[in-house]
Amino acid sequence: MKILTNELGKPSSDQQIADIATNILTEVMQFRRMIDTEKKCDSATCSDCHKPHIEKVIAAIMQEKKIRFVLPAFPGKSPNPAKVLGHLPDMAEKQALTFLNNLCKRIQSIYTPGAEVIICSDGRVFSDVVGIAEKHITSYQIEIDRIIKESNLTSLSTFNLDDVYHDCNFEQARSELIGKYGQDLERLKEKVKRGGDVTGSSTPEEREANRLYCGLTRFLVEDSLFPGQTKSKSAIQKECKSKAYLAIIRSNAWTDLIAEKFPEAIRLSIHPQSCGSRKIGIQLLGIETWMTPWHGVAVNTGNNFILMKHREVKELNAQLIKDEKGRPSHYKLISQNQQLTYEL
Repeated sequence: MKILTNELGKPSSDQQIADIATNILTEVMQFRRMIDTEKKCDSATCSDCHKPHIEKVIAAIMQEKKIRFVLPAFPGKSPNPAKVLGHLPDMAEKQALTFLNNLCKRIQSIYTPGAEVIICSDGRVFSDVVGIAEKHITSYQIEIDRIIKESNLTSLSTFNLDDVYHDCNFEQARSELIGKYGQDLERLKEKVKRGGDVTGSSTPEEREANRLYCGLTRFLVEDSLFPGQTKSKSAIQKECKSKAYLAIIRSNAWTDLIAEKFPEAIRLSIHPQSCGSRKIGIQLLGIETWMTPWHGVAVNTGNNFILMKHREVKELNAQLIKDEKGRPSHYKLISQNQQLTYEL
């Protein structure tokens, strides 16, 4: 909904500015990801969900600036070929990037300066922990920038660790990051432990830490179970539990650096969030899905794109589609009557 402006094209009252800000946040929160247990919050207009962010939106409007969002995401493809097509971005990333750009355009229909999303790629931050080769992180980042440019996704830009520590090698850059922003490992372990307390005595922050730890452990285990590896599953699980803590420390350090670099920005997250969170969980394809583009394959169902694990889509009657450079891009279902029972 457009807001009336005065003869100079500016909102004519504080109330109108507040209305614009509310409408912008409502537009974004139509595509938010919420924790399943959050039953009390069932509307994109929830004032509790708007509260942590509305002052930043109002400040941008008063300065006639774009509404800025930051999203730590698009780290690099999973190293497990049972989940992805390869190490480069493909149609899965293209669909997600296009959705984010279109969301900014939707905001522009409400507020003329529009919005922008800075994709703060965290791949370099924990590539050594999750087992992605540094050269693959580099090529992934380059390809994401190419997609943004060639697809004319003008509301998107990128920021990564390489932009911060220019004169360091990758290991030194990570050490610098942790040295300045890292948290104590034992304190993190205690927070995760308290977050898993079934009595409900934990804080929202502790529960979020526990959810993140469990989710990261699951993804790390899945990424490690690829053909040719020789470790037992129990050994992999033990190793991945330790890696998950390191990944969280790195991720939190990256979050603090981003907050310092972009203090005016609203924080988006690929993870579901609770009502009133300082982050807004965002659906990367505009649909609710636990899978990310870098952990799955895009599948054209004929109506839209969904994400599936590579090994799962290969069991369907689907055609592999290649891009203009001859690289695997996505799959297209041959039969429109197939029942997709996989978790999206």
